[in-house]
Amino acid sequence: MRLRLMSACAVPALVMALAAPAHAQQTPPEQQDPGAAHAAQSDNEIIVTAQGRAQALADVPIAVSAVSAETLQQTGANDIRALNQVAPSLLVSSTGSEANGSARIRGIGTVGDNPGLESSVAVFIDGVYRSRSGIGLNELGEIERIEVLRGPQGTLFGRNASAGIINIVSKMPSPTFGAGGEATYGNYNAIRLQGYVNVPLSTTVSGRLDGVYMKRDGFYHDVTNNRDVNNRDRYFLRGQLLFEPSSDLRIRLIGDYTHRKEECCAAAYVDSATNPNIGDLTSPSSNNIVRVMRDLGQPMAAFSNPFSRNVYSTPGRSYGGITEDWGGSVQVDWTLGDVKLTSITGYRNYFASQGADTDYSFVDILYRAPNANSSRAFETFSQELRLNGSAFNERLDWLVGGYYANEDLTVVDNLRFGNQYGRFATCRIVSGGGLAGLYSPASAGCLAARPAVFGAASPLIYAAFDRLDGINDRGTTRDFYKQNSRNWALFTHNIFHVTKGLDLTLGLRYTNERKRLNATFGNDNTACVANQNALLPLRSVASLTAVIDGILGLSCQGNSTAELNGVSISDTRKEDQFTGTAILSYKPTNDLLLYGSYSRGYKAGGFNLDKSALKVPILPFAAAGGAQALVGALQFAPETNDAFEIGLKYSTRAFSLNLSAFRQQFKNFQLNTFNGTVFLVQNINGCTASLNGGDRDQSKFTTASNYNAAAATTGACSASNVGYGVVSQGVELEASLVPIRDFRVGLGLTYADTHYRNQLVGSDTGAPLDQALRLLPGKNLSNAPEIVATASVAWTPRLGNSGLSGLVYFDTRLTSDFNTGSDLFPQKIQDGFNVVNGRIGIRGKEERWAIELWGQNLFDTHYSQVVFNSPFQEGATGAPFTDPRYPGGRQIFSAYLAEPRTYGVTVRTRF
Repeated sequence: MRLRLMSACAVPALVMALAAPAHAQQTPPEQQDPGAAHAAQSDNEIIVTAQGRAQALADVPIAVSAVSAETLQQTGANDIRALNQVAPSLLVSSTGSEANGSARIRGIGTVGDNPGLESSVAVFIDGVYRSRSGIGLNELGEIERIEVLRGPQGTLFGRNASAGIINIVSKMPSPTFGAGGEATYGNYNAIRLQGYVNVPLSTTVSGRLDGVYMKRDGFYHDVTNNRDVNNRDRYFLRGQLLFEPSSDLRIRLIGDYTHRKEECCAAAYVDSATNPNIGDLTSPSSNNIVRVMRDLGQPMAAFSNPFSRNVYSTPGRSYGGITEDWGGSVQVDWTLGDVKLTSITGYRNYFASQGADTDYSFVDILYRAPNANSSRAFETFSQELRLNGSAFNERLDWLVGGYYANEDLTVVDNLRFGNQYGRFATCRIVSGGGLAGLYSPASAGCLAARPAVFGAASPLIYAAFDRLDGINDRGTTRDFYKQNSRNWALFTHNIFHVTKGLDLTLGLRYTNERKRLNATFGNDNTACVANQNALLPLRSVASLTAVIDGILGLSCQGNSTAELNGVSISDTRKEDQFTGTAILSYKPTNDLLLYGSYSRGYKAGGFNLDKSALKVPILPFAAAGGAQALVGALQFAPETNDAFEIGLKYSTRAFSLNLSAFRQQFKNFQLNTFNGTVFLVQNINGCTASLNGGDRDQSKFTTASNYNAAAATTGACSASNVGYGVVSQGVELEASLVPIRDFRVGLGLTYADTHYRNQLVGSDTGAPLDQALRLLPGKNLSNAPEIVATASVAWTPRLGNSGLSGLVYFDTRLTSDFNTGSDLFPQKIQDGFNVVNGRIGIRGKEERWAIELWGQNLFDTHYSQVVFNSPFQEGATGAPFTDPRYPGGRQIFSAYLAEPRTYGVTVRTRF
């Protein structure tokens, strides 16, 4: 394992530090949420609501990181991605669009951008569940704190989660007038304006308005179209009213609106200099697919130095998109004697339309037009109700609650073949096979001549080539998916104070889930059906199979076939689940807490909202009884997690230490991946019986000696032998040190061994893994580094007796190697790296004003968020790529790159 330590050494003050847990901030009492107040600056204590009650962080017997408003401001956090710098067990990344963010805790998260999968890590903002974690990538405005709860959750929050929760609490109105604002200018012509005004409307009513405007040039330069991509152009508004007619009743109303009009997200080709497992892309003779791309117009400069951030999109294609996210909530906190009632009613409406040059190349292979026929929308109503109080002379703190949610998810797709797809498809087949000597990109069928190499079948095969050559601008006209999800739950969480210092916590949840899917498809790709009718009878001829499969695969890719035009499918799935938690905790002294726990987590099953998963593309639907007969292939089972944890928390005014050891066992782990032909969701499980290497068959991409023709049999086991398939285990440390006034150091470390078991299968019935996943057994999951160390140092010295103060702040995140691809191809490995942020400034009396210089990713560290198979761009296998270290043959790979160095100046004021 390699750790990139050089850049960490550039900040001497941080060499000793390992991670940055949150620290408390000075918050005027009138601005505090009574149920979520912060302690004074000199304390290491933060009050959180991680157990549904206001508790000091040091007294909560679960693993939770609490990030204060001050830490968020200092690290430059505008959305949840910036939490990576201050929460070592958390990793948030974004890929194909800004709506596709993925959050992982302890190496566990939901892969890919399939909206049919809910997030293993749930996001709540002011108590309201956001349907997918990527929706949390919006601007957040001014935040009170963020809690990152690690491990299964469900006995306290409305929506359950199998891996953890990100709980975001915004600043609430206060009964005194206040206003403030800040203006930021940075490189890439970044302009960010943020402000708020808080107004007491009467003795019992207060109002608050927050707003953010952000505009910035893109990090990529599209050389072809001379424009920037991955830009920012967004604004956010949030209005609140707080009614407090008595000390027993508080009603908080929130309404917010976010609008984004941006171009996102481009990707660059990964070259051999970036990853030595990538083959030579600079010489077309070494890779037939590079040769085809070059001959169809692809600039060769695209295949080198991805971190030049130059991309070469198809002329006229766009990544343009519009996102609107709005909604509101009403929270009622009502004290009825010894019982407190909490009600949270929420409504959310989310719409995102995104265009894309989906092949990420100059050649026009695949695209989505930026209009309403390429969109996803969530409309969600939720209601949470909780009662909590105490009994038996305060020997029992009890909580009972209920949750209901109804969500309509609408996905519209218009994935189309580009204007060069036909020529690309024919040349791809010819260039890498026995016809390579006849390769001629300018000729019909990409063939310089048409010898009778296929015998009597030659006319049929050449006619199929011609149909491929004319498939341009065909494909999906409008696919429409409508999913309704209705779920309700009852839960309870009870703390028994057994003896002084000894507590037993028992929680239980029952969840009932129902999903209904209706889909209708539109398509104008007639070439697929014509080629199926003509060529399928010839597949049994051994000398023709490879060529015929290539023609059928490229003409029917993604099941883009007119056979589906006007076809509708529907399905319903129902499930219910009991989950819960048990925690035993003990405080031998006021400063020390010891605890051990067991929890069971759950994430609902659902539908893969991608029609390509219905069947193998080369086979017709009619042969299987039609699309409705195959609809069961879209279902996937619920994910469960059995989690064990022990820990300690030690806290004094000058020092705090949180230490935990954990083991989590996931059954039916929901993995979304592209297997080279279709997008599929598999439930990953392990077998107690030996598969004799069947789960490790690498026949798709290695030498003949590794081929296991019986993989479909040897890779399966009996359903009675199926158990958990993913393990996450390790140790977490977070610490905070305040050796002198105005100086604070945050320390922490996460070691997480998050891996697939051996003897893997791809369902809860024991069916074999898809062959694209044969590298999984025994390996670490994607985006799951074993070691993450984060650190922060903050110094806010007083400057004489003027009332002025300074600010010196740095934080860092050091990450070990990890693989970014769900199939774990070695070409997708990301070496370890370190990211450092910094901020220095001067602040006025009582911090009424401040001027700060800041930088993020100060050393311009180059790394990839996700590496993926470039769509359709897989060449023929053969020397020199027959070595098992090179799965994928001559596949080309693209990457969504992380953000480069940014820097600027911020001026803020408040009064």
